[in-house]
Amino acid sequence: MNEIPTREIFGHLPLWAQLVFYAVSALALAVFVYGFWRRLEKYRRGRFVNRFDNLGQRIMGAAKTIGENRTLFHRDAYAGVSHFLIFWGFIFLFIGTVIVFVDHDVLRLAGWKLLQGSFYLWFSVVLDVWGILFLAGLGMMSARRLVFTLPQLDYQRPDSRGGKVDRSGYVRDDHTFLGLLFFIGVTGFLIEGFRIAEQMPAFERWSPVGWLIAKGVNRLGLQPDVVGLHVSTWWIHAIVVMAFIAYVPYSKAMHMLTDMANLLFKDEMAARRLPAPPEKSDKAGYHAITDFTWKELLDLDACTKCGRCHVACPANAAGTTLSPRDLILDLRTYADATFRTSEWFQQRFASDSSWPHGGNGKIDVAQQVIRPETLWSCTTCMACIEACPVGIEHLTHIVQMRRNLVDAGTLDSNLQDALVNLGEYGNSFGQSPKTRGKWTQKLSFKVKDARKEPVEYVWFVGDFASFDPRLQRITCAVAEVLYRAGVDFGILYDGEKNSGNDVRRVGEEGLFEMLAEDNIKMLRKARFREIFTTDPHTLNTLRNEYGELGGNYVIHHYTGLLAKLIDQGKLRFNKKLNYQVTYHDPCYLARYNRETDAPRNLMRELGLHLREMPRCRENTFCCGAGGGRVWMDTSNEKERASEQRIREALGVGDVRYFVTACPKDYTMYTDAVKTSGNEGKIEVKDLIELVAEAMS
Repeated sequence: MNEIPTREIFGHLPLWAQLVFYAVSALALAVFVYGFWRRLEKYRRGRFVNRFDNLGQRIMGAAKTIGENRTLFHRDAYAGVSHFLIFWGFIFLFIGTVIVFVDHDVLRLAGWKLLQGSFYLWFSVVLDVWGILFLAGLGMMSARRLVFTLPQLDYQRPDSRGGKVDRSGYVRDDHTFLGLLFFIGVTGFLIEGFRIAEQMPAFERWSPVGWLIAKGVNRLGLQPDVVGLHVSTWWIHAIVVMAFIAYVPYSKAMHMLTDMANLLFKDEMAARRLPAPPEKSDKAGYHAITDFTWKELLDLDACTKCGRCHVACPANAAGTTLSPRDLILDLRTYADATFRTSEWFQQRFASDSSWPHGGNGKIDVAQQVIRPETLWSCTTCMACIEACPVGIEHLTHIVQMRRNLVDAGTLDSNLQDALVNLGEYGNSFGQSPKTRGKWTQKLSFKVKDARKEPVEYVWFVGDFASFDPRLQRITCAVAEVLYRAGVDFGILYDGEKNSGNDVRRVGEEGLFEMLAEDNIKMLRKARFREIFTTDPHTLNTLRNEYGELGGNYVIHHYTGLLAKLIDQGKLRFNKKLNYQVTYHDPCYLARYNRETDAPRNLMRELGLHLREMPRCRENTFCCGAGGGRVWMDTSNEKERASEQRIREALGVGDVRYFVTACPKDYTMYTDAVKTSGNEGKIEVKDLIELVAEAMS
C-alpha cells in the first residue's frame, strides 16, 4: 500500500513544547501589534487629507505596481530583479505558512486535512523553488550593499550638522533585516532536510532542496542524530521568526507594510498640482509637525533609505545641504520623538548639536528641524518623486515648509525683490507691463491682440521670453515660424502676467493666486480655442493648477504644436540640417508633463542626428533654475547643475549643438558654457532656431 504524501506539523514536539511555541508566538504578536498601533496613532495625529477617492482604481493600480515591482526596476534592473525575488519569495513562503496554520489549527479541528496527496506534493515543490529564489534575491541584495559600494547607499549626509550625527544604526538595521530573512530561509530548509532524512520517503523528492539536504546529512553520517538536529533547528528557526515578527514595526522591515499603503494612497498629480496651505490656520505653510497630513507622516515611515532620490537630486549634486532622503529621514526622526514612536535603529544626534531634542511638537520644522538653506536649495525639478519607488511626495513637504519661510520673511533678498516685482508689475524683471509685447516690433508682421480679435491660439509668452534681451530673438523666431506656417495666433500683450508656477513653488501662495486669477480673468476676455507656450513652467501651471481656480484650457508646448503642424502638412522644411546634436529635456516638460516624443520627432524631421545624454527623457537632469532658484543667490553651490550638464553633453561624443526647448534652460546653459570654459566646444541652441534655419 502506497504511503499518502503528507507530514506532521509538530513532529517530535510534545504537547508542552507546542504550548510554549504558541505562548512565544502570542508574545511576539503582542509586541508587533503594539508597535503597529503606535504607528497608526502617529498617522492619526496628522491633518486629514482625502486619499480614499477612486479606491477600487487605487487598489488595482497599487497591486499591479507592487506585484510587478515596477518602481524597483525603474532605473535599476539589478535592484529590481533582486527585490522581485525577495518579494515574491517572501509572499509564497508567507502563504505557505498560513496554509500550514489553517490546516493544523483550523481544519484539523473539523476532521479535515489539506496538506496531503497531490496538493501536498505541489505545495512542497512550489515552496522549495520560491525559497531558493528568495535566498538568491537576498544574496544579490546583500552583494549590492556590501560589495558594490553604490553612492546611493552611502548614508553620509551633505548637511553633517557639524559631524554630530551618528547613522550607524541605519547600517545595523540594514544588516539585521537582510540577516534575519536569510537566516529564516536557511534554517527553514535545514528543518525540511532533517525531517526528510529520518525516513527518506520517496514522495519527498517533491521537496527538491530538502531532499538534497537529507541526502547530504546521511552521507555525512548524521542520520542517528537527525531527530535532535531537527528539534533544535526547529526551535532556533521558530524563535528567530518570532523575533522577526516583533522586530517589524520598530525597524526597516516595517516598509513591507508602509510602502504598500503609501503606493495605495499616492497622489498621481503630486508636485504637478500643489496642495493649498492648511485650512483653519492663521499661518501659511507648515510650522509644527502636526501640520503635516497623515499621508505625509506615512511618507516619512515609507522611506527605505534606498538613496535613489539622493543621487537624482541636482541640488545635492551641486553640493548644497539638500538631500531629499535626509530631509525625509530628519522629519521621521523628529516625528518619532514627538509622537513617541519607537524606532530601534535610528540616527542619533549629539546632545550639543543644533538638533531639537525636545520633540514636543511645537518646534518650527522649517527653521529648526530642516534648515532654511536646505529648503531654498530645492529646484522643484521633481527628480526625487520620479526616482522614489515607494510613492513619497518630497516636494509637497518642501513647498509647505517654504510657505512658512516666506510668511516669516526668511528668504533670499534677491528672491524677495523678484516677488515684489511680480506683485507690482506682474513680472520678475520689474518692467512696465506695457513693454511686455515690445519684442513684436522686430517682426515682419503684426501679432494679433487676442483680447480684441478672435484667434485659434493664444500664445502665453512668459516673462523670460518677453523681457530677456537674449531670448527675444528666439521669441521672434517662434512667431515667424508660426506665421509662415499659417497659424492663427495672438498674445495678451500687457494683459499677460507671470503664470505663477515658480511663485507657487517658492511658497508665495497668495501671490500665485493673485497672478493666476488675473490671468484667468484676462483669458476670459479673449476668444480662442487653445493655448500654447514656449515655457514648460507656464505649461505646467496652466495645464495642471489653473483648473482649481476656474481656468480649464487645452494647452500645448510649442514643440507639440509644431509636431502637430507637421502631421497636418502645414509645416515643411526646405533643407535637412544634418547636424550632430544632443538634447536636454526640460524638467517641467519631460518629467512634469511627460512630453518627450514631440521634440525628438521634430529633430528627426529636421534631419538632426541626436545623441542622447545618459540622463534623458523623464530621467533628465535639471538646469538649476526651477523653484525660484533663478532668482536666488546660488553661491552655496560648489558646482552648478548646469555646468555638470554641459560636461555630460560633451561626454556623449562630437556634437555641435546643445539643444533646449525652454527659455530658462537656454539662459542657464549659455551661461554654463562660458563659466565652464567650453566656449567653442559646444553651442546652445533653442530648437526653434534650428526649425527656422531648416525653413530658410
